[in-house]
Amino acid sequence: MTSIKTFTFNPFQENTYLIINEKKECWFVDPGMFSTAENDEMLNYIKKNNLIPQAIINTHAHLDHIVGVHFLQNEFGIPFYLHELDEATLKYGPIAAAMYGLGTINMPISYEFYKDEHFNLGDTSISVMHTPGHAPGHVILYCASEKWVINGDMLFAGSIGRTDLPGSDHNDMLISIIEKIITLPDETKVYCGHGIATTIKNEKTSNPYLLNL
Repeated sequence: MTSIKTFTFNPFQENTYLIINEKKECWFVDPGMFSTAENDEMLNYIKKNNLIPQAIINTHAHLDHIVGVHFLQNEFGIPFYLHELDEATLKYGPIAAAMYGLGTINMPISYEFYKDEHFNLGDTSISVMHTPGHAPGHVILYCASEKWVINGDMLFAGSIGRTDLPGSDHNDMLISIIEKIITLPDETKVYCGHGIATTIKNEKTSNPYLLNL
């Protein structure tokens, strides 16, 4: 059984998640720490709870989801995973930072690609499902046994992700949502890249972007 801790970081108010199992092993999802204070907040939480960092597993590689990767790799020497189709998105990070007036950012020390469609967080199985649209290599992280999904910037409470960014595609976004996200069980809790958590049922019945799909 896992628990999920939510942090909200950086000027984009991005949600960073910690998945923690009974052994106090933890996995970072989309680390968005941007300031020294945010790095300290994360590090203090890890130390206070005696957590054992295992890896960084990202839904995608947009700037606001990767700015904390370097700090975590430097601190803990852990691997960073993303989908191979988001390598170009990752490499665009310094350009995006300059465009948004954020200056120079520290990029990940290294990265690896997801090799399988499933992996284990201790005894908990996670499905890595490719959901292009918001980014070419966007994935969602789905835990069927515990009925939750970390879905990055695909589906939000009452909205869907942007498709006006380099590499994004609106048609791909809709196909991914229709075929891979709203087909999940209604009771599935949806952890979003920004904003509050929701459920598949809530979004199927009230999200204005989904009502006519």
